[in-house]
Order: sequence, then structure tokens, then C-alpha cells
Amino acid sequence: MNAEKVSFSNNSGHLLSGRLELPVNRHPHAFALFAHCFTCGNTLTAIHNISRELNLQGIAVLRLDFTGIGESEGDFVDTNFTTNVSDLLAAAEWLGEHHRAPALLVGHSLGGAAVLCAATEIESVRAVVTIGAPFAPDHVSRHFAEQLEEIESKGEATVDIGGRPFRIAKQFIDDLEHQGVEKNIADLGAALLIMHSPQDRTVNIDEAAKLYTAARHPKSFVSLDGADHLLSDSADSHYAGRVIAGWSGRYLPVPERPALESDHKVAARLGQEGFTTEIMIGPHHLTADEPVSVGGNDFGPGPYELVSAGLGACTAMTIQMYARRKKWVIEEVQVHLNHKKDYATDMEASSERPTKIDRFERVIILKGDLTDAQKKRLLEVADRCPVHRTLHETVEVTTVLQETPD
Repeated sequence: MNAEKVSFSNNSGHLLSGRLELPVNRHPHAFALFAHCFTCGNTLTAIHNISRELNLQGIAVLRLDFTGIGESEGDFVDTNFTTNVSDLLAAAEWLGEHHRAPALLVGHSLGGAAVLCAATEIESVRAVVTIGAPFAPDHVSRHFAEQLEEIESKGEATVDIGGRPFRIAKQFIDDLEHQGVEKNIADLGAALLIMHSPQDRTVNIDEAAKLYTAARHPKSFVSLDGADHLLSDSADSHYAGRVIAGWSGRYLPVPERPALESDHKVAARLGQEGFTTEIMIGPHHLTADEPVSVGGNDFGPGPYELVSAGLGACTAMTIQMYARRKKWVIEEVQVHLNHKKDYATDMEASSERPTKIDRFERVIILKGDLTDAQKKRLLEVADRCPVHRTLHETVEVTTVLQETPD
């Protein structure tokens, strides 16, 4: 992902901080705004994973820290649910001025209730997603039920939430008690996806049922079976992200991806950070990357893996093409490959400077009623696939530097 740290002011003059994550080709077809859960902040791993899945489908994501959280200015004790909604409106306005107004809002837990309230005031919104959200915002006060009496009597109290101390003021409680999402859901005017885990011990799944009942169509529900409230297991957050990306595609504009300007059949583009590379092969799009261990994001196969894939595909096609001409029935061809570099062992290799050679280990599996003679012949045919032959020939790569306009 191409991540940019951004900042903008809310209506109280506080500078809010966030991360804008763009698809690898930096040409998103839609922008999303993500509201984190109560006291969580935008750095939660689950939010990052969901953003990644949306990025892979061409959706840019702005995940911000609410006032007093993370790197955003202001004191948490002075905030409440109303200020959270106001922060979302400020973020949507910033997106509209600098990029494109958000078409998708995603909110986690209390952030889910916040996006439901903010959506009715953002004209560009076409789809809204809640994850583990409560029907009534004051549900969050259960996190510090033991301190409610102290908050009422002293005006504020320090409470422990997730192992971190937060000062909660009476105005926060009062604001929560006067909030409701029922009217906002009825006036939503956008598609709604409610995601919730039956095993959520923080916000009971009954809250999702209330949200669904209050909402108008189009509305959808997806069970995050087995997940906890924070989607601590990465598999759960990646799944949630893929579902959101697929579901929202029905409601968000999806124009054709802009092609790289090139008169060549294959073009690749890489930005300033990382190694995530956009590859365009005619009308087809791929993403290549390097493993995390060498500084990549592992968003796609590496260059040698793509070469191996080309060899594997060509091998399977060549075998099946030959078998069909001979009217031999092969139900399935499998080609398994590994690539590595070994030191050359032939007598011509320099003893002072050992030469490494590329070695592709190829295993072919043929499923079908074939004789031993037919299998032997097909193995010979595999070595004659065009890519195989190219790898054995002397290959020239001519490189020129093309000047680009300023």
C-alpha cells in the first residue's frame, strides 16, 4: 500500500492525524473513511488489514484518529460521541477538497455507530459498513460501569480500558445517553452492511439484530463467526476486508482502470516506497512484490515466481495441446515448480569466482488413462514448451532510457 500521513483541522481547531492508504497504482475508483473503535486509534492491526483488502480492490482508505487519540490533538476527556461524528465530517470534507469525497464509510464498534450518524450528513456516501457496532452508543459505558458513580459525583474519573488509563468526564456520559442511531438508520439513504461475531463478548450480537431491524433495504448481514470483538486474528480482519470490498462493489462506481501509457505489451510501475509493483499486460492487471523479510509487503508474487508461473503455465498448455491433437484424454495437468540459484558444477566454471546458475525444479502430474509410452512422450513435449526453450536459449535484453516530459 502507498500510505501517506495526513492532517487536517476539525471544527474545534484541533489538528487531527490520519493515514491515507492508496492502491498500488494510486488511481482509486473510490475513497473510504474508517472510524476506529472506542479508544483504539487507527493503528489497530485489524484496521490495517481491512484497509489492505480494500486497497487491493482499488479503494483508497483514510483511517483517522479521533480527537485526543493517537497523534490527533486535543484532550480525550473533552471528547464525546458528538465530537467523534464531527471529526468524521471534517475528514470527509478534507477528502473532498484534496481527493474525492468518501463513497464508503466503515466503522468498528462505537465507530460503527458514529458512521451511521455521519453518513446522513455526507452526500457522497453510497455504502456504510458497521463491525461489532452497538445499537445504542451508551452501550460503551459498560466498559467503566464501576466508575459511573464517581464520574457522576466528581465530574470525571480515570478508568482502565484495554490496559490503558483514560479520563472520562460526565459530559461524555450525558452525551452518550442522548444519542441514538435509529433515526439515522431510517434516514440513511445508502446501502448498509452489518458485520458481527456471535462470539463477541464486548458488544452482544443482539445489537446487530436491532440495527438490522431498524434499517431499510438495501441491507445485509454477515456473521464473523469465531472472531472476537477486536478481530485479533488476522484471518478474521482480512476476511472482513474481502467481504466489504466485494459487497461495496455493487454500490460504488467502478470505472475501468487507467492503463499505463505504453506501446509495449507489458508495463510495470513502482512508486517511491516499498517494492509493490503494478503490472499491466494488455487489459490484464497483476501485482508483484517482495517478501516482508527483504522490505516488501508480500502483496503479490516476486519476479522469479512470475517467471516460474510463466514456465508452469506454458508447460501445462503445451502438454494439453499436444494430447488433444493426439486425442489422448488428460483430465488435468499439474505443474509444480521451485526456483533457486546453484553454483555451476561444470568444468568451465571459474574456480576463483564460482558461477551461479538458475535452476527450475519442475514436477508434472498427469491425471488420465495414459500408457507409459504416452507419458514418456508427454514428458519430452514438456521440454519443448516455448518458455522452456526461451530459458535455454541465449537471451538479449536491450534497454533504453526514454525521456519523460517534466
